[in-house]
Amino acid sequence: MSDGNWWKGAVIYQIYPRSFFDSNGDGIGDLCGITDKLEYISFLGVDAIWISPFFKSPMKDFGYDVSDYCDVDPIFGTIDDFKGLVQKAHSLGLKVIIDQVWSHTSDEHPWFIESASSTNNEKSDWYVWADPKPDGTPPNNWLPYFGGGSSWTWSSERKQYYFHQFLIEQPTLNLWNQEVRGAILNSASFWFGMGVDGFRVDATHTFLYDRDLKDNPPRPKGDLVSVDISSDNPQSYQMRLNSGQQPESIQLIEEIRSFVNRYDDRCLLGEVGGEDGMQLMADYSDVNTRFHFSYSFDLLASSLDKKSVESIIRAFEKVQDEDDWWCWSSGNHDVTRVGSRQQHKDLSKKDFALYAMALGLSLRGSFCMYQGEELGLEDVDVAYEDLQDPLGKMFYPKIKGRDGCRTPIPWVKDSLNAGFTTGENTWLPIPDSHRKKSVDQQENDKSSVLNHYRRFLAWRKNKSAMKVGDFTFIETNNHIIAFSRHDDEGCFECYFNSGNVSESVSLDSGRIIDEVSRKAVLSENSLKLDPYGYAFIEK
Repeated sequence: MSDGNWWKGAVIYQIYPRSFFDSNGDGIGDLCGITDKLEYISFLGVDAIWISPFFKSPMKDFGYDVSDYCDVDPIFGTIDDFKGLVQKAHSLGLKVIIDQVWSHTSDEHPWFIESASSTNNEKSDWYVWADPKPDGTPPNNWLPYFGGGSSWTWSSERKQYYFHQFLIEQPTLNLWNQEVRGAILNSASFWFGMGVDGFRVDATHTFLYDRDLKDNPPRPKGDLVSVDISSDNPQSYQMRLNSGQQPESIQLIEEIRSFVNRYDDRCLLGEVGGEDGMQLMADYSDVNTRFHFSYSFDLLASSLDKKSVESIIRAFEKVQDEDDWWCWSSGNHDVTRVGSRQQHKDLSKKDFALYAMALGLSLRGSFCMYQGEELGLEDVDVAYEDLQDPLGKMFYPKIKGRDGCRTPIPWVKDSLNAGFTTGENTWLPIPDSHRKKSVDQQENDKSSVLNHYRRFLAWRKNKSAMKVGDFTFIETNNHIIAFSRHDDEGCFECYFNSGNVSESVSLDSGRIIDEVSRKAVLSENSLKLDPYGYAFIEK
């Protein structure tokens, strides 16, 4: 592949900066901390890093409420710190992707403060404002992703409601307005000027709303879907067809892509959800004119059993065309860690962590791995008094929010705060169970999850069939997931036992790749896999 499509088949390491490494002892990870650990990431064998928001923010939603698109929040460092990070990443051969949150800002952003001040200022139409109904209630029935109540909040200054898809403190930008579009593209230009190689664009299905403010229709009875973290959210009773995902969003995405094409070797990774997210991903993605690739949520709630994995992939096959490219992920900063989604609880957690790794990295598409997956970390049960996530505080105790997957990385088992910080406290606790899986412990163990990751990524890196080759299912009549990855340069058959007992499949030929296979035995024409075992057969 040329450098221009480096993202195709790439492995991208997601960094949640608050929890990666703290360089100044305040208990919160920062940009210099990321820079200090880039050799670790490079040695892991990934192609790029994706850094979650580090922009200036009041941190009501931990950076996804931006108050300045073109500055670094002081808790993370400075612009110069970011420049140094990019320079070092590039020297190590790592591309740098950053989040861009273009659907909404913080209510402390100067744009919103001006917009809220009156109905006739220069930015009065930069956000979504609407008059109340005659009885004073909100203009329609739209509900937020982040829990009960209306998506509309009253402004006493403007005597109008403003729309927010998420927290009250995250007002929605009016992307129908060309001036707003120009402003976000100016911010994109700023970061490209810093050497950024691409953007992961947040919540793109919420870009545009129905301009007539029509109600969302009710969801068919008995067809509730999980919204964000819980089907308990009343938004799950609605078909979110008017509060977002308007047909004209495609034109906006093409406009953004046209702008990005002015820069060499940059990419756009779109986060796409909403109703019928798979079809929307296909609509929003086009390697030539829209998002280069789209981020899939579909494995993020899966225990990676055969039924769910095969149904997800077959559903994608129905909607994709030759110009679509996906980015798979088994975890991120918003969902339960993959290590805690194991279906067969009595089996080895390490075995499942490695099974999840090998399976995810073998699918057709690019792959985002979330920090700590390479250590086999599981979710943490954070006590109420330690909760930071507004969702956890809102829904506790039934739902504890997203803090469990956001706890700091353990670097040194027997060091203060597991080597994450020299300060007395960490912004979220580090449990003893994570200390036992610290980087220093795993680096010295050839059989560790970390070193299995390193070996697999090193093997995969130069196998074009595994990165960008075609994908064909191989039918089996048991719990083994099987498929081939193939192109003009090679063919590999991939087998994964998702069940809780040993199972076998017949093979007609091929050589097992011992360095990346596990809990697998090939004898004559039969391949036996233990539970969560996997094998790669070179044809």
